[in-house]
Order: sequence, then structure tokens, then C-alpha cells
Amino acid sequence: MLKQLGLENFKSWRSIGGLGLAPITGLFGTNSSGKTSIIQALLMMKQTVESSDRKQVLNLGDDSDPVRLGTFREMLHQGKGPFEFNLHWTLPQELTIPDPARPDATMFSGTEMNFCTRIHAAGNKGRMRVERLEYRFADRTFAMRRKERQEHSYELEATGSGFGFKRLRGRAWDLPDPVKSYGFPDQVKAYYQNASFLSDLALAFEEQMNRVYYLGPLRDYPKREYTWAGAEPADMGQRGERVVDALMASQEQPRISRGKGTKAFTVQEYVGYWLKELGLVHSFSVEPITPESNLYRVWITRSAGAPPVLITDVGFGISQILPVLTICYYVPEGSTILLEQPEIHLHPAVQSGLADVFIDAMKRRRVQLVLESHSEHLLRRLQRRMAEEQISPEQVALYFAHDEQGMSRLNPLEVDEFGNIRNWPPNFFGDEMGDLAAMAEAAMRRQMARRGTA
Repeated sequence: MLKQLGLENFKSWRSIGGLGLAPITGLFGTNSSGKTSIIQALLMMKQTVESSDRKQVLNLGDDSDPVRLGTFREMLHQGKGPFEFNLHWTLPQELTIPDPARPDATMFSGTEMNFCTRIHAAGNKGRMRVERLEYRFADRTFAMRRKERQEHSYELEATGSGFGFKRLRGRAWDLPDPVKSYGFPDQVKAYYQNASFLSDLALAFEEQMNRVYYLGPLRDYPKREYTWAGAEPADMGQRGERVVDALMASQEQPRISRGKGTKAFTVQEYVGYWLKELGLVHSFSVEPITPESNLYRVWITRSAGAPPVLITDVGFGISQILPVLTICYYVPEGSTILLEQPEIHLHPAVQSGLADVFIDAMKRRRVQLVLESHSEHLLRRLQRRMAEEQISPEQVALYFAHDEQGMSRLNPLEVDEFGNIRNWPPNFFGDEMGDLAAMAEAAMRRQMARRGTA
């Protein structure tokens, strides 16, 4: 699970000095306040990991990527750097580094890791140069830093008790550029006696970013027919365009249990269960047009006794929530899901119910959810569930982002054990009391005016 994120000089953020991430993290705030940028920073590192170009320091994105950030200078806060990315996470299992001198002995081990990279713009064209990358693991820091006044020369350094990098005799050469912005070049194994484990640290970062999944705010329109040729997609796609593929492929996945002695559901059945719980449908199914066909239709029954209709012939909200529900139960257990505006096109009551979906997915499948939202109803349901002790305040991290003189600011919301927010920002979801007072004042003026003309 991701535990903490730090950023320096990223878009509208001058600095985020350690954003704590919980099993459910909610990012709220005004428009253009920087909420989405936090998600984009994680997506940028994910698409960098997925890039096949080992020399690409950061993959800032093109039309095929979930985030497109332009040039490096355009990405930097007010065009100035350096950019810094800092991520702390819990490993899915303990990582053990063997001692190269004694293969049966352990050099160090741990269950948490921290990665940090610092990148600056070099030259007039703003080429990206890694100044330093480091991993903190097992109470030690393993770093690669650029030598002063040298463009492509690096060296290793380590801090922490009982360890130091040892050069191989006759191999005193400088190291070349890092792999991307997080990896150590192959030469570390040839130049150092005890640095081969560094690839394990970079691999742990790659594996963590591969456990991050994303669903954007603008989701596909429903279709009358969907083609499934047997593919097993990794996720729903940025717009949820592969949701039917995922529902069909999930038939082979382990079933979801709601507790001992209860029926175990397929993902498709469980999505149907939630659609019914949220009051959107009576029944839901994905069926082939004919037994041998690779064309499928999504059928909805709105109420008991009603005839089934296609998803295109019911309210738009069902097609918009379908990828949200599916991704929560389709991705591997222990994944991190990034969601932008999951509540879009949904009735307020359904927005509230989404909070229960997220709580269920968090508990049942250990998924972590990072939400960017404008929904007061979703937030209120989270507060209620804390008051009811269905979740604890430690399982939820809530933030309010706002703009202050062209810079994004982030306020952690202080939530007590009863779900109360102690530091509720002014006009968090608009000025409700101001609107009510203005409405009452207008009504009084009109009534007085009527009396005056009577």
C-alpha cells in the first residue's frame, strides 16, 4: 500500500511535504486547485515504469498515455525546478537481501521502502537530468548522485550502520546515467563488489507502480453490442472502455465471498449485487447474442417483473458507474486504484452509496483507493460510517485543496472518532447557509412589497 507521497515543483504545487495516504484517501477542493495533479504525478511515474525506453527520464505522455504533461519545463511549477518525487510504500511481502560474501546469510531485510528522485532541467531546451535518486530501506539509504559540474558522471553512496559500497579493484570509473529516473545502470554490478542488490530495489518500485490502476472522469458511452474475443485486460482502460472484457474475463477469477456461509459471487454477479443495492437495477447480466458469438449485450431489468432492456436504453448513470464498480473487484487484491470523480452523472443517493462500495472493496479485497471528488454526499457517508465504527479515522485520509496566489495548498481534514471534521474549510461545498439566508431575506422583501401594494 502507498503510505506517503511528496512532490516539489510539480505543476501548481510548489511543495507537498509528505501527503499521508490511507486505505481510502479523498482529495476534495475547488476547481483548478491541484487535486488532479496529485493523481497525475503517480500516473506519470507509472507510465515511466511502463515505457520501453530506458533512457527516458520521465514519460510525460502522449495520446496513448493516461496523462499528458507537455514539456518538462511546462510541467515544472512556474517553469522552475528541480522536480522531486518522493514515495513511501509497504511491500506486499518482506524483501530479503542476501550477503554476497555468505549466500546463506542475510545482509538486510524489510517490509517498507521509500524512493526519491530529483530531476533538473539542463540547457536551454530543458533536457531532463537526474541529480540524485535514492532508496531508503532497512534503516539505510542507497543513492546514486551526479558529480558536480559533470553532465553524465555518477557515483554511489550509502548511509546507515554497517554497510558501504566496495569498488572492484581496477574499476574506478564513473557510472553513466541512471535507467530512467529510478533505476541503476548495469555497470554497478561490474564496478562494485556488493551493489548487485540495487536492481532488487528498482524492481520493487516497478512492481509497486504496476499495482497502480486508474479510471478517468470521462467514461465511455454505453453500446448496444460489445465485442469480446477472450482477452483478459489488465484494467478497465482510461475511460472504462474495456469494462465488458473485464467482466467476461473475470468469470475465471476466484469468487468473492461476503462471509462464512454465504454465497460466493463472480465479479459480474457482485457488480450486479451492488447495482441492485444502490437502487439502480433489479438485475444485471452480460450475455452473448448467440451461444457461439463473440458479440455481447449488457441487459438491465429496472424492477421486478419488468422486461430486460439494453444498457443503452436506461439512464446514463448506470454505464458511468459500471467501470467504477468493476475496477474495485477486478484488479488484483492489494492494488491501488486512482479514481477521478467516481460520482459523475450519479444521483446524490448513489453518490452516498459509492462510499459503501469503497469501504467494502477496501475490507474485502485490501484495495487502496485514492479519490478525487466533488461529492459532498460521498464524504458525508464516509463520516457516517466512521461514527458507526464501520471504519476508523485511521483508515481514511481526507484533504482539501485550494489555490492561494497561484499556488496549490493542501489542508489535511481533522476527523475525530465520531466522523466530525474539526477544521471544516469555509464554503467547502458552497455557502449553503448563505443561500438559505438570502432566500429567506428575498421572501421577506417580496411579502413586505405585497403588503405595501395591498
